[in-house]
Parts: sequence; C-alpha cells; structure tokens
Amino acid sequence: MTLLRIENLTASYGVSQALFGVDLEMAQGEVTALMGRNGMGKSTTVKAICRMIRSEGVLTLDGQDLHTLPSHKVARKGVGLVPEGRRCFADLTVRENLIAAARSGDWTLRRVTELLPRLGERQGQRAASLSGGEQQMLAIGRALMTNPRLLILDEATEGLAPIVRQEIWAALRRLKQETNVAILLIDKSLKELAAVSDRAVILERGRTVWSGAMGALTHDITGKYLGV
Repeated sequence: MTLLRIENLTASYGVSQALFGVDLEMAQGEVTALMGRNGMGKSTTVKAICRMIRSEGVLTLDGQDLHTLPSHKVARKGVGLVPEGRRCFADLTVRENLIAAARSGDWTLRRVTELLPRLGERQGQRAASLSGGEQQMLAIGRALMTNPRLLILDEATEGLAPIVRQEIWAALRRLKQETNVAILLIDKSLKELAAVSDRAVILERGRTVWSGAMGALTHDITGKYLGV
C-alpha cells in the first residue's frame, strides 16, 4: 500500500526554482534512499514533504493532500524528521528532549533507549553536553518518540566518528527488520545505503532522473549521477 506519493513536484525559494519535477513513491515499511550530488534538490524535497516550503504537484500521505496542512499537522499525521544539523534543545536534558516530542504509540522512552543505549546512559545530561554523534542519536530518538509512520533522515551520519556512524546504521537496520516504519534516507555513503535500502531515487537538478530497486543501481548509473 502506498504511503507517500510525490508526482511532478515543483518548489521555489522566492523567484529561484529548486524543484522541477520530483517523482517518488514509498510503501509502508519500505526504506528508500534519496540520492544525488550536492545541490540537486534532496533537502528541498524533504522541506516540501514537511511543508517547510511551498510546492506544487502531487504530494500525499496515505492519500491525504499534504499541501492543505501546515508543517505541525504534517508531523501529527505521522511524518518524523531528523533534520540536517540535529537541532536538539540544548538546555534540556536528554530525557526532556525525548518526552517533549512524545506521542502515544509503540515508541516509548524505554524502547528508544533500548534501540539507542547511549541515550539511556545520558538521560540526565543536558543536550549541549553531548558529542555531535550523541546529539544525532538524540535527534533520531526524538523523531521516533513522535511515533511516525514515515521517518525522514537528512544526512544523519554526516561528519560523525566512524564508531558512531556504525551505531546509527545498526539502529536503522533494526528499524527496518523490527518495525513497519517507512524510512526516507539521505546520505553520502552508498555502501551503507545499499545495505539497508529497498529502493533508490536519484535527483539531478531538481528532477527525478532514475528510480528503482536498490539492486538495480549499477556502476554506470552511480557514475553518471553520483560521481564527482
């Protein structure tokens, strides 16, 4: 069953158009990698989904037109975002950050800290005292506490230490195996994306230029659209 449907999506920043025709479709429980070189429209697509930027075209979640909703109601409909740059509440503790966003459902404080044990160990610490990697884990945990149907991670492992990256990818693999949450991933690590994603969508200059099963993503395609 289709959860997220995007067809011919366009969006602009003032007079500067950023998206010229993005097509993307996700089923419940599916992991999709949204790929492309820097500046090709990936983060803008995320902003359009979350209603942080005005857009046109088909944009539906479980059949409902997201264009009719403000961003906070999109979140209530089940879209959880782990934004680029983490954006934790610095003066709140780890526990306070997690419960501030909590909504009823399967994801509880206990379950989140079981998935991401570092958060359990640091519940009483202020977010500002955490390392960058721990803050990223906190951002993921905070999004899960909203009990989303669609979890979006925008460069969730960018600039992190290798050991922390491994912990985050392990958590994402568990999410795929143990839950029915749909996950939209933006990341530069093709190897890690390939290990966890069912499908891939590639953007080039604000348009979808390739989509298909991750296993069908050949070296020729990655060289053409993802190479430096």
